[in-house]
Amino acid sequence: MSSLDQLLAKSIPELKERFVDRARPVPKGVVEALECDARQGAHHLAKQIRERRRKNRAEGQRLHNLLRFEIELWDQGFNLIAGVDEAGMAPLAGPVVAAAVILPRNYKLQRLNDSKQILDMAVRDELAQQIKQDAVAWCAGRAEVEEIDTLNIYHAGLLAMRRAVEGLTSPPDFVLVDARRIPHCSTPQRGIIKGDTLSASIAAASIIAKTTRDALMAEFDSVHPGYNFATHKGYPTPEHCRLLKELGAAPIHRRSFAPVREVLGLDPVQNELFPEKADAAVGAGR
Repeated sequence: MSSLDQLLAKSIPELKERFVDRARPVPKGVVEALECDARQGAHHLAKQIRERRRKNRAEGQRLHNLLRFEIELWDQGFNLIAGVDEAGMAPLAGPVVAAAVILPRNYKLQRLNDSKQILDMAVRDELAQQIKQDAVAWCAGRAEVEEIDTLNIYHAGLLAMRRAVEGLTSPPDFVLVDARRIPHCSTPQRGIIKGDTLSASIAAASIIAKTTRDALMAEFDSVHPGYNFATHKGYPTPEHCRLLKELGAAPIHRRSFAPVREVLGLDPVQNELFPEKADAAVGAGR
């Protein structure tokens, strides 16, 4: 009996567990044999395997497209390309966190995507760990609440990005940034609108930034009990706004944000706080 015949002698549930559930490689001739098999469920299993192959091809093409900016730069002679993104611009509490990630050439990681598209926290954490393991270099930088209130959130986000780039153990040859340009960065860079959905490097950075900040907010939950920071991560959810009004502002609440100022009885402020001071502080590396 040939190895193919031995394989096909197994039950349909066994074959399904191997080739669909565990996604093991399918030997040549298996699908065709299943399509000619008289056993009940064999045709359905063949369709499932073909669908798995189709999805794998589509995912492979998606991941290849996600590298188009990196491939263009590699072809131009840039070797170490860092993707940069931030997390935590909208929350009422906690720091803003940025990440810079340099991926290996032609890096393809199943399910890699903009962190906002990955709703399952466990999947984000799994991807973050894999990226950290595989990356040529990665670094997370942050801007603290006091810096957010002094500079404003926009400039604080840029400062966190700059710190992430400067913290890389391997200096990048080029930097790809989600939607912006990092001031006072001597490395050539390009801002890409919706870059976290278009660039693998930026998508990887978005995942590192998001998971790093989420972990920080979980730590703050025990330092400042009662606000449920581990649940809402500082975002202005109805629950968070209710607790803010009931308990008052914690030290990690952003005093420059309107809901926090309202609770503290402070006057509203402009969205852009002291741009001259912000530019000077960012330039000084604060």
